[in-house]
Order: sequence, then C-alpha cells, then structure tokens
Amino acid sequence: MTSTLPEDDDPQLGDYPRLPFVSKQTRPALGWEDFQFRRNFGEPLHEQEEVLSMWGPDVPVVEPRIALRWFSIAVMGFVTFGVFCNYAHPHIPAVRREYPFDGLAAELGGDENKARVETDSEAEE
Repeated sequence: MTSTLPEDDDPQLGDYPRLPFVSKQTRPALGWEDFQFRRNFGEPLHEQEEVLSMWGPDVPVVEPRIALRWFSIAVMGFVTFGVFCNYAHPHIPAVRREYPFDGLAAELGGDENKARVETDSEAEE
C-alpha cells in the first residue's frame, strides 16, 4: 500500500506535513511507544489514518494475481471432483416400484401421499 505523493497538494492541509501513503501494518512490531498502533508520541497522523492504521484493511500478504490463480485452481478442483462424483455414481439397476389403483392414493391417505402410478407397458406398445 505505497504510492507516490500527489502532484496537486490539498490546499486544506495548509502547513501540515505531507506524509506518504504507507500502512502502519508494514512497520516492524517492536520499537514504538504505542505497540498496538505502532507509533511514537507526537508523531503526526496521516490525513487518512483510518485506512492506514493497524485497524484498517489488511495489507495483502500474497500478490492479488497469485491469490486469484490459487483460488481458481481450488474452484476447478472442487468442480472436477463434483463432475467426477456425478459420473462415477452407479445407476439404479432395477425399475422403480410402481403401485396399482392410481398409486394407492386412497390407501396412503390422499393425493399428497400418492405413490408412483402403475403404467401398463404392454398396452402402450
């Protein structure tokens, strides 16, 4: 999170020092009066201290391009595993059970509990 200072300075800052846009997370952990915020007493704050402080967004450890590549490889692995499982499962070796009398609707207690209706395969041929 480093960048160069802008060419056009903010006129509202007046004589306040122009500090570089560097996150405090990049500073070493020891050697500060305030270890939690990694700053010394009297040190001027950056105008965007909320973003650059220890509580701001994390500085990426891995370059975003490499992280995207790793994420893509992981997603492709899961998708490949899912497709493999889809094609590797055994098919049903028998015909599903069918019931006579309109799928035993009256015997099972109504239409919402109706089983699969028996079809006469000889009549259809």
